[in-house]
Amino acid sequence: MTSVTTKRLVGSRLSIADLDILYGMHRDPVVMATLGGIRSPARTRAFLAKNLRHWQQRAFGLWIFRDKVDGGFVGRGGLRHVTLHGCPEVETSYAVIAARWGKGFATEIATASVELAAQLGIPSLVAFTLPDNRGSRHVMEKLAFRYERDILWAGVRHVLYRRRGGLGGRPESPNFK
Repeated sequence: MTSVTTKRLVGSRLSIADLDILYGMHRDPVVMATLGGIRSPARTRAFLAKNLRHWQQRAFGLWIFRDKVDGGFVGRGGLRHVTLHGCPEVETSYAVIAARWGKGFATEIATASVELAAQLGIPSLVAFTLPDNRGSRHVMEKLAFRYERDILWAGVRHVLYRRRGGLGGRPESPNFK
């Protein structure tokens, strides 16, 4: 699956052509305050390379999401494999540019990811964030992720949430191709 369409967004498989928009997102101190801090161009290139390899190895990964109406960049998100405290997990990942915060886009991206996991038969998903990231925690809770425990991620305390199963064929279900 290389694309996804939701009610308001079009997501395309992450590609090398997305490097410039990732540079912009990764240099925004507001957005990156909860995502590990501003990333240098070298770290952004490494992030992209790692996520392109994920697509090759797993046949799913992160998408770049654009607004259906104006074509503007909204954010990135999808599913990716992570190892937490030695255990393999599949993470629901989402990040939205600050100009698009508060409009439900993170929830829309995360919903598409949960639905994809259900279609792929992935029985359990995790999501994690910094403890004080109320917006991200709210997204997780709206999608029936439940707090499980505190973890260390990149040497920093995070809260880990988990959910099992899909959302059950909602009327606004995303379309994957």
